[in-house]
Amino acid sequence: MKKNIKAFKQLLLLLLVLVVANFGGHYFFKRFDLTQDKRYTLSPTTLNIIKTVDSPLYIDVFLEGNFPPEFRRLQDETRQLLEEFSAYNSNIIFQFVNPVEKEEERVAIMKQFYERGMQPLSITVDNKGKQSQEVVFPWATANYGDKGSKIALLKNLMGASTEQKVISSVQHLEFAFAEALNKITKEKQKKIAIVKGNGELDDRYIADFLQTVRESYYIGPFTLDSVSKQQPVETLDALKKYDLAIIAKPTEGFSEEEKQVLDQYIVNGGKTLWLIDDVAINFEDLSNETGQTVAFPRQLNLTDMFFAYGIRMNPLIIKDEQGIPIKLATGQQGSQTQYQQFIWRYSPYVYPISSHPLVKNMEGIKFEFATPIELLKNDIHKTVLLTSSEYSRPIGLPATFSLDMVTEETRPEDYTGKGLMPVAVLLEGNFTSMYKNRVLPFKEKDFKETGSDNKMIVISDGDVIKNQLENGVPLELGFDKWTNNLYGNKEFLMNCINYLLDDTGLINIRSKDVDLPLLDKERVYQNYTWAQMVTVGLPIGIQIIFGFVFTYLRKRMYSR
Repeated sequence: MKKNIKAFKQLLLLLLVLVVANFGGHYFFKRFDLTQDKRYTLSPTTLNIIKTVDSPLYIDVFLEGNFPPEFRRLQDETRQLLEEFSAYNSNIIFQFVNPVEKEEERVAIMKQFYERGMQPLSITVDNKGKQSQEVVFPWATANYGDKGSKIALLKNLMGASTEQKVISSVQHLEFAFAEALNKITKEKQKKIAIVKGNGELDDRYIADFLQTVRESYYIGPFTLDSVSKQQPVETLDALKKYDLAIIAKPTEGFSEEEKQVLDQYIVNGGKTLWLIDDVAINFEDLSNETGQTVAFPRQLNLTDMFFAYGIRMNPLIIKDEQGIPIKLATGQQGSQTQYQQFIWRYSPYVYPISSHPLVKNMEGIKFEFATPIELLKNDIHKTVLLTSSEYSRPIGLPATFSLDMVTEETRPEDYTGKGLMPVAVLLEGNFTSMYKNRVLPFKEKDFKETGSDNKMIVISDGDVIKNQLENGVPLELGFDKWTNNLYGNKEFLMNCINYLLDDTGLINIRSKDVDLPLLDKERVYQNYTWAQMVTVGLPIGIQIIFGFVFTYLRKRMYSR
């Protein structure tokens, strides 16, 4: 009888604990991350974005199918991250979908993905020496009301192994999803001006960039024509209404009045993104009968302006052994033109080595006839975001360039002590007007000599923002139609804009480090039986032993 009463009290106590735990869990939500690198601990910025979702937000992940272990790991990490999202807000609903599950719809589905800019990936699945080809769609889409966004799950690191790509992709997952959700859940607030009037790139060459930026920000063209019409003050007042000004590859010089407008815009807190070609040459200039052209300095009249801010654009061209591949016709066989791939040393493939959140965990960027940026001493804090490779050197101007240069022989000693030249620099601080203690080009009663804290980014190549055309139709920024390589130009520029305008701390998520150990496939194949015993047999064995021990202790307890 006493035993029954004791058991009944224990049951009541257990029920009471469960009721209290459920009641507390309903009002006090807490998840525990026991991983060493805290990979499942969402950043405060991500949590703030998730909390704003007040109606169903649907996420479709297309990473489903027959994958090698590396992609399964990416799939698992994506699922676990989205489970965290959903745990904090039940309005976030996700599912994993195999888009080519039905064989008869494969071609049509792949065409739809291509049209949306979500290129599938063909991979080789190796199962104990037996290889087969599979198509993978490392993409996801997020839809919230009438807004939608695509999310790239796999980083495109040229030359990297699949394991390295997966590790970098996992590090990037939270940022990728947080950025997409932020884009479709928040209303546009910031305004961006695309400065025109000095021979900047035509809209068709920055069409993909404009379309991408328009998803998150208000954007509009802004010409400096009014300055020449004796209305510089009105022009400055109009420009001040924008939060960021982008100057994309000007080819005509700036007047002093135009410079004062831009200078006072900066001093008064306006953010700027400069993409400057200080040398007059384009790769298209080589597409002539001789296959060569002459490069010479471009007179933009910006030297004194940049000097006041603490940098100098040197009229030189960078020759880099880490160049991008190009295809050239090398001969004919019958009616078929033969093409061969070469490295073009005057288009550096710039891979970020900086730990700054703006470029961390990012793929390489394609430059074209870039010039080095010299850092000068002043009170402005300068962060070098991108540099040429160790094996690079400057070429003086004027100089003749031809396609025959792809066959040049070079030696490592040609580059000793000359590489790692800055090509993209972030400037932060209190900018001093270039017209301080100088006669002003036009009178301005509110002229300021020194501004408050501000920032700008200067890139020494205007073609970084330029997309290619196919039959007059703009292609995705960073995509090279001749080699089918996709470079990180769009991601880099969007990071620049987000950093210059960011008021949510989104960019800081990029600095998250994830330790992702992967299995050594060769060792697994060599010890396949042993690996099966450890991964499959050992857990089963532990359960059997636990069952025997539990049964023994239970019989011993109740046999008394």
